[in-house]
Amino acid sequence: MLTLSVAPLTKAGFAPFGEVVETEDATPKLINEGFARRYDDLAKIDVASAGGEVNISLFIGTVRPAPIVIKMMERHPLGSQLFVPLNEMPWLVVVCADPGIPSTYRAFAASGQQGVNYARNCWHHPLLVTADASPFVVVDRKGAGSNLEEKWLEEPDWLRIAFDGASATHPGITAKPG
Repeated sequence: MLTLSVAPLTKAGFAPFGEVVETEDATPKLINEGFARRYDDLAKIDVASAGGEVNISLFIGTVRPAPIVIKMMERHPLGSQLFVPLNEMPWLVVVCADPGIPSTYRAFAASGQQGVNYARNCWHHPLLVTADASPFVVVDRKGAGSNLEEKWLEEPDWLRIAFDGASATHPGITAKPG
């Protein structure tokens, strides 16, 4: 039986799927007379395909019932999609190379100070939060063309994530096929 462990979100571990967005290791510029720090170039927004434009949204996530069941994955063929949490609560990121191949799934525990920028065509699960009313700034593509593809899994291929909600770094977070 396949066990999908949830690993801490790191730049190296997430690189095949996109970018981790965080200020760790970034050099700030002091601005506003030294009363603010600015961190530039934290992610490469990819939305220009087929004349797309940048879209900035606010998502408010709701906790899914436990255990979390992965029944569907999605991807965006015309652009990247960036999520940045605003409430500093941990959250979960589930990605895969191919929704039909369970061994390609990866799950990451993101701190409330980490965002992700899913690369164009990266299969990922929709937003998975650990606290109700979790706000996220989302930067993605708007414009002509279909930029959403969903892949619904057959019930035998569903994945369950056991998560107690206490901490995204809790060692007991695991996922097992349905």
